[in-house]
Amino acid sequence: MSRGVGRAGAGQGAAAALQLLVTLSFLPSVVEAQVTGVLDDCLCDVDSIDNFNTFKIFPKIKKLQERDYFRYYKVNLKRPCPFWAEDGHCSIKDCHVEPCPESKIPVGIKAGSSNKYLKVANNTKELEDCEQASKLGAINSTLSNQSREAFIDWARYDDSQDHFCELDDERSPAAQYVDLLLNPERYTGYKGPSAWRVWNSIYEENCFKPRSVYRPLNPLAPSRGEDDGESFYTWLEGLCLEKRVFYKLISGLHASINLHLCANYLLEETWGKPTWGPNMKEFKRRFDPVETKGEGPRRLKNLYFLYLIELRALSKVAPYFERSIVDLYTGNVKEDADTKTLLLNIFQDTKSFPMHFDEKSMFAGDKKGAKSLKEEFRLHFKNISRIMDCVGCDKCRLWGKLQTQGLGTALKILFSEKEIQKLPENSPSKGFQLTRQEIVALLNAFGRLSTSIKELQNFKVLLQHSSLI
Repeated sequence: MSRGVGRAGAGQGAAAALQLLVTLSFLPSVVEAQVTGVLDDCLCDVDSIDNFNTFKIFPKIKKLQERDYFRYYKVNLKRPCPFWAEDGHCSIKDCHVEPCPESKIPVGIKAGSSNKYLKVANNTKELEDCEQASKLGAINSTLSNQSREAFIDWARYDDSQDHFCELDDERSPAAQYVDLLLNPERYTGYKGPSAWRVWNSIYEENCFKPRSVYRPLNPLAPSRGEDDGESFYTWLEGLCLEKRVFYKLISGLHASINLHLCANYLLEETWGKPTWGPNMKEFKRRFDPVETKGEGPRRLKNLYFLYLIELRALSKVAPYFERSIVDLYTGNVKEDADTKTLLLNIFQDTKSFPMHFDEKSMFAGDKKGAKSLKEEFRLHFKNISRIMDCVGCDKCRLWGKLQTQGLGTALKILFSEKEIQKLPENSPSKGFQLTRQEIVALLNAFGRLSTSIKELQNFKVLLQHSSLI
């Protein structure tokens, strides 16, 4: 939908309302796009997820995202695309990301340690002494043995860890803190060949798919006549579980991002004051079963599948945060305590969900084959995280990088169960750790999925209302 610039006043609002009602009246078939029943490759049903998300998770995760610890995310939006010369551009000014001034960042967050959530790292005097000693090339005798071992462990761990994502160098001058609340994910006008090249590269080159098998509704692929994509899904169902899961995760992420754009679309701009809201026409274009030749409901099912995967990761990582040594540190003692209490409450809810995805079914074959497949899985996903640096819109790149890192962190958690079970209560782990960036990305990415499912319910209400008009 293009921008409309008109006169302010009651007449304008009435016209906008009439336009929305007219659009709604065209869409009774979109109700069919709401998915129901049991999801493939797991035993969970859609209605259970809807109820769990609406009444338990969504209100709490929304509050958590507003806490200082989780609202500031450090990201490098100037890394060059490693695969092609990016020529994309956005059609509206909302593509821009406003970095956060240094003065606005809580002192505990900008103190400099990527693991600044552990109590052992929260002694500012020790950190300053450590940094000064490092500059002088001397041994700092004022550090406690426990703290010194923690710093060594962190460095060793970060150097050896097999990450699922290409991580930004937080020390780079180009890396800046962004206030996520002031830079919400929504429609920016970023579309066309540049945007499709990103998704085409992800699907065609990284989803274990031969080029001879076309993904449904890929606008960059040659014309396929009346092909409705069934040959693609016949091929997909013939893959092993792990490769099917990989595709569903990417498709679910794509669906979630598209839902955010449909739900926060620029409807009009009157005298420089934009109005954002649900765009039913855009929702229909992306998810209506008729317009998408049945593809829309599949995409939405993959969104629910991705939600289950990240929900499972949160339930698995709970013991990591339940330790007394973990303190989500910003420098505000009371807020930090309240933030951790809220986070642990969310973890309790995730553990209470009765129909989790069973990750033990993955990579369960012979050890050598399973190890090779797991590494291939990791490298494919890591490559997708690198493609995020090819997104030509800064705001799209910000949220793409964050959600990709969040999913990568979830996968890292699911494949580290033994290390998490061995965590010591009062000292840093030598086998499994999360940086602050990973923690922020993990919870915000899951928050985006929770919001997507909530927005989907909102669209359903609007569609049901339209059928009565």
